[in-house]
Amino acid sequence: MKYCFIGIGNMASAIIGGMVKNGFAPKDILCYNRTFKKAAAVAEKLGVTPVETIAEAVAMADAVVVSVTPQSFPQVLPEIKKCLADNQLVISIAAGRDIAYLKETLGQDVPVVRVMPNVNAKVGASTTCFTPSDDVTEGQKNMVREIFGAVGELIELTEDEFTPFKAIAGCGVAFVYMYIDACARAGVKYGLSKEKALAIASSTVMGSAKLVAESGEHPFALIDQVTTPGGTTIEGIMSLQANGFEHAIHEAMRAVIEKDAVLSSK
Repeated sequence: MKYCFIGIGNMASAIIGGMVKNGFAPKDILCYNRTFKKAAAVAEKLGVTPVETIAEAVAMADAVVVSVTPQSFPQVLPEIKKCLADNQLVISIAAGRDIAYLKETLGQDVPVVRVMPNVNAKVGASTTCFTPSDDVTEGQKNMVREIFGAVGELIELTEDEFTPFKAIAGCGVAFVYMYIDACARAGVKYGLSKEKALAIASSTVMGSAKLVAESGEHPFALIDQVTTPGGTTIEGIMSLQANGFEHAIHEAMRAVIEKDAVLSSK
């Protein structure tokens, strides 16, 4: 199997790096970028194959990963369409461009998959969702699972579930970073170095997430396990609730979803 990436930004570079690290043959990964120098730099670093034209990239690939910005789609997709073979899979990682748009632009007979990874792909820990068009085969779905499984966890969703997914896994990573930073700054206030405080905060978040994911217990059941009567943890929890911690998260999610609706309508 051969795979081509059209557009080599940070996300595409992270995915390609994950693929190579997880056993994909570098020679089977083609990369095209409007600026060939950028594709060549990625190729030199990871051992993949740079190409100079979209036509060359698409002609050699079993799957075409479109990783340009949504604003570039009107220029890039028609170029890809010219070169597509029958049943050649197109994968889009751009936000805000639905399957109907992709089909309309590329052709109704082109199997397409929308994929939404997040920035944690840089360390092989992305939370990624995907949804296929009806004509995508199980073999093509497995291809998507292999590619994006190389950079983290993958879940299949319906297209109408993309927006809440984006709020939680796409934008939500920034909220988690804010929480880590806030904990670390509090640690500095009470005597820790910033380096130590960041290490402690990030490790605590990773461990807590792992326990939620693997224990099968509800987060509130886990909260109860660390809140002893009259202890320190319950004081902190009561303070968070009094200061609107949960409400602030809900409002952030609402703001993201409302903004996404505005952008999608344009």
